[in-house]
Parts: sequence; C-alpha cells; structure tokens
Amino acid sequence: MTTPQEIARTAAEAADSKKAQDVAVIDVTGKSDVCDCIVVATVANNPQAHAVMDAVEEAVRTGCGVKPLSVEGRDGMSWVLIDYGPVVVHVFKPEQRAFYRIEKLWADAPRIEL
Repeated sequence: MTTPQEIARTAAEAADSKKAQDVAVIDVTGKSDVCDCIVVATVANNPQAHAVMDAVEEAVRTGCGVKPLSVEGRDGMSWVLIDYGPVVVHVFKPEQRAFYRIEKLWADAPRIEL
C-alpha cells in the first residue's frame, strides 16, 4: 500500500517536472483531521496549470495506483485543488498562493524533502 508521503512526493515530483515553482510538501500527519500531506506548487499561467494537473494525476495514478477523489477549480485556474484523501495538492497562481499562505498556516509542520 502506498503511503500518503509517497503519494505526496510523487505528486510534487510531477509538478516539478512541469516547471512548477516553489514546490513544497508539508507533512501534517497528526496535525490535521483533513489530510496527512499537503503539496503546494505555483504556476505562471493556465497552460502550465493544465500541464501540472495532468502530470500529477498521471504520475499518481501510474506510480501509486490512486485516482483523485475530486478536482476543484479547473474552470478558474487561479487555484486548483486535487484531493486524494490523505493528500491534497494545491496548484496556485502567484497571487493566490501569496494570499492564502498555506505554508505559513502550517509553519510548525515538517517538510518532506524532494
């Protein structure tokens, strides 16, 4: 069985492969009732957002055998959320990432190195 940390790392590496910026993996195991890991990535534009989303979904499906429970924000593309249950992937444009500051919310949680 694939661990949430392995899913998160796979998603982060896929985002990085499509040139997403500032990719971070935050381990919130025991700190959140919602998930165990959060992946955050920044994209410059809609085409890059689509490329990152597609790469993440493909890598996690083929590498971990997991499909997303839901994908939100695909229409607006300023903030896309891919929900894998124990792992949540956030793909932001720079303005939204700065506004929501997810890393700051989880500043006390450990980071998983890529």
